[in-house]
Amino acid sequence: MARVKRGVTAHAKHKKVYKITKGFSGRRKNTIRAAKAAADKAGQYAFRDRKRKKRTFRALWIQRLNAAVRPFGMTYSRFIDGLSKSGITVDRKVLSDLAINEPAAFQAIAEKAKAALAA
Repeated sequence: MARVKRGVTAHAKHKKVYKITKGFSGRRKNTIRAAKAAADKAGQYAFRDRKRKKRTFRALWIQRLNAAVRPFGMTYSRFIDGLSKSGITVDRKVLSDLAINEPAAFQAIAEKAKAALAA
């Protein structure tokens, strides 16, 4: 049986790790032990923050909506309550975008929500 030298596979594995850690600073980019740990941690952060990004954006849309409905004499929670009572099913992302780019359309929605609360 022929002898197997393992340099080729080891080099390929290292190359894969170095590709991930390209752009990292210090030994984290070019020493395999440090680079492996850095790549693992980077993957954990990436996974966690993909989930966190959704929460962050939802919070941003809610803050924008709260600010947008204040001139109509409502709070965010009363506005959402009014929307559900009036049967308007538009998500927070679209409502936030309307409040910024189409103030007239948003005003019409806010008035409908306010009317539903009064009834």
